[in-house]
Amino acid sequence: MADRVTLQDIADELGVSRNTVSKAINNTGILADATREKVLKKAIEMGYKQFSYMSISDLPEPESALTPETAKGEIALLTSNFIGRSHFASSMLDKFQGELFRLGYSFAMYRLQENEAKELKLPTSFNKERLAGIICVEMFDRNYCSMLCELDIPVLFVDSPVYCFDAPLKADHLYMDNQYGIHSIVREMVRRGKKRIGFIGETMHCQSFFERFINYRNALYLSGLPCLEEYCITGNKEGARNPGYKIYREYLAAEIGKLKNLPDVFICANDFIAIDTLQVFKNMGISVPQDVYLCGFDGSLESEIVSPSLTTVKIHSQVMGSCAVHLLISRIKNPSLNFRTIYTETSLIYRESTEDSP
Repeated sequence: MADRVTLQDIADELGVSRNTVSKAINNTGILADATREKVLKKAIEMGYKQFSYMSISDLPEPESALTPETAKGEIALLTSNFIGRSHFASSMLDKFQGELFRLGYSFAMYRLQENEAKELKLPTSFNKERLAGIICVEMFDRNYCSMLCELDIPVLFVDSPVYCFDAPLKADHLYMDNQYGIHSIVREMVRRGKKRIGFIGETMHCQSFFERFINYRNALYLSGLPCLEEYCITGNKEGARNPGYKIYREYLAAEIGKLKNLPDVFICANDFIAIDTLQVFKNMGISVPQDVYLCGFDGSLESEIVSPSLTTVKIHSQVMGSCAVHLLISRIKNPSLNFRTIYTETSLIYRESTEDSP
């Protein structure tokens, strides 16, 4: 009987959605601690297959039981942007936070305000005394990042400012693999006879965008193809702080409008740039994949549901979360370690935007 219990059965018993039950059981997404605990208890009680060997007493202590007084220390997340559910870092942080709690650390999130960044100030509620470590996500102001590295607190950067002309920051760094997927896309496009390949993305926005662009150029070189500068749309309109804003689409439309001919393929620095490009193409009467192939990067939910669905390089966010915990906690325990840079695996997914089955 236990094997026949479904997520929907549990949802019906609790009067919640199936999606809520799935999030609780698979430890994904954002849920209140009380809701997650309630779902897990009901799943065990009903003998759901994943928990058929457990009893209620096997459940871990709720995360909310951890207080600044009982925790080993606080891990602070610093970010300059809102991290929505579509951002690759969202599920990474779910994993990161869960593992930190199991190790006895509390977790707090701080969003850096523009004036704080300019004045090199820590967020008002930041308490250095109880901090054990800092993780930075979407923090690309080099001066501010350098200031953080001088606090004598372990710092981990998930992505970072571009450092092509500067020494790396004195901290550990975690990136996704920005080479394999790009090289594989270029190699496959060449195999299909698509030899005019362009790139879209503000290359100096962050280290990952820069690396994707450099790997695009390297892949062309290794394939014996020229890198045509007119097909490299790598800037931004003056005043636009982040790709994805309306002003960035205006920039894209202006740059694409200058082209005498379209390339065979555009590789974009991430999925959201690809989606912006797709919208600009639609406004200009350009069809994907009939007139031009389009590729993204990140493996976001939007890449799957947009029409046409996007060929993309998927980031394994949960793996990044585990690696982030390992890097930061090992640094806390042994501050004298040499600084490390780690890249996590990515996977290439072909979809409709390159005339592949989704």
